[in-house]
Amino acid sequence: MEATVFILSLVDCCALIFLSVYFIITLSDLECDYINARACCSKLNKVIICPEICLCYCFQWVIPEMVGQCLSMMLMLVSMHWFIFLLNLPVAAWNIYRYVKIPMGNMGVFDPTEIHNRGLLKSYMKEAMIKLGYHLLCFFIYLYR
Repeated sequence: MEATVFILSLVDCCALIFLSVYFIITLSDLECDYINARACCSKLNKVIICPEICLCYCFQWVIPEMVGQCLSMMLMLVSMHWFIFLLNLPVAAWNIYRYVKIPMGNMGVFDPTEIHNRGLLKSYMKEAMIKLGYHLLCFFIYLYR
C-alpha cells in the first residue's frame, strides 16, 4: 500500500513539475515579448463560459494543478504520512485561494489587462519558481520514501 501511494505521488509530482516549467516558459516568453499578454493568459487559463448558470471556469492548467496538488495531499492523508501531508497543505490551500479569489471581471487567474499594469508578471514568475523548487523537493522526498 505504501509503495503504491508513493508511486502515485511521484507520478503526480512529475506532472506538477511539468506544469511549473510550462508556466515559467510561458511567462518568460511574455516577459521577453515573444508573445502578447492575451496569448500568454489564454495559454495559462483557457476560460470556458457556461451561460446557463452564469459562471466561467478556468480549465486548461489552473484546475489540473489544483487537483494534482490536492490529490497528492489526500494520498498522504489516507496513508497517514502526517509530515508530508502538512508539507503539501499550504501549497494546496494557496492554489485553492488563488482560484476562489478571481475578481468578477477577470478572464481567469491570469488576466491580460492586469498582468503588466500592477507588476503581476514578476510575482507570477516568482510564484512559478517557488512552486518548481517545492515540487522538486517533494519529488526527491517521494523518491526516497
